[in-house]
Amino acid sequence: MPDSLEQRLAQAQAELEATEKAVARTEQELRDSSFDAYSSDRSVRATVGPQGELTDLTFLDGKYRGMGAQELAASVLEAAQEARTRMHRHVMALMAPLTEASSSTPELPGLEVDWAKLFGPEVLEQPAEKEPAEKRAPWQDALRDDEE
Repeated sequence: MPDSLEQRLAQAQAELEATEKAVARTEQELRDSSFDAYSSDRSVRATVGPQGELTDLTFLDGKYRGMGAQELAASVLEAAQEARTRMHRHVMALMAPLTEASSSTPELPGLEVDWAKLFGPEVLEQPAEKEPAEKRAPWQDALRDDEE
């Protein structure tokens, strides 16, 4: 026997409340997110904040001193773009549950998001295994810098 209208409304209301809580958790996690990336020549480390904004730029081991302006600029841009791509992938992962259709309420379809249009096609490419996806703790960065 199909659920009564009251049962379906109560179920939809409960799902809506759960979704609102999930959105609030996601927003908080995004506000607290940042990601690092290194240039391929390991001369630059860039950090971006939750909106992809550059929040820190570190020139490593004095390598920049022997670089030309264009070479240094390319390293900065490479590291910043990689950090932004990591942040975009993090946003996609956090938002994935919110984009799925409701299993219990068929009237609530999932959101359709064109991630490539929003963030660029590179966000859908397989990430390289150069650096971990999550930002490391500062002490881990210090250890890594000492190894170089």
